[in-house]
Amino acid sequence: MQQLFDLADAGNISVEFRPLAQRNGEYRDDLKRIRLREDMPPRLMRFTFAHELGHAAFRDVPSMFGPENARQERRADEWAALRLIELDAYREFEALREGHVPAIAHDLGVVTRCVEAYQRLLERIGDTVYLDPHMGAGQWLAKVEAA
Repeated sequence: MQQLFDLADAGNISVEFRPLAQRNGEYRDDLKRIRLREDMPPRLMRFTFAHELGHAAFRDVPSMFGPENARQERRADEWAALRLIELDAYREFEALREGHVPAIAHDLGVVTRCVEAYQRLLERIGDTVYLDPHMGAGQWLAKVEAA
């Protein structure tokens, strides 16, 4: 959690814990403020905090268009997953748990939604797995040889 607070401090983003009724967290770009529901379990709290920091990183504002909101939510999930899951730990627990997402999430100390977001960032091409690949040579976060 300290790493997440450090990221918020670096972005001059205030963090408040409140009894939110309808959501776990929210980011307000105009106020540079994250609000988090105060009574969440630790794994959900970490993910929600990182997710809201993802919105802050992209300066997301709610849209009246559903597909745009869905795109922002997916992007914030993936941003959070990249900060909460280390590739080597993911590889170890994926093999140990034979791909069972809830068990992998438990072992990594994150929520299932975080593992699912991380998996969306993996792309296998032949005998190589890329993390967060993009068009162009050398455009990925990690490259792992797989059998």
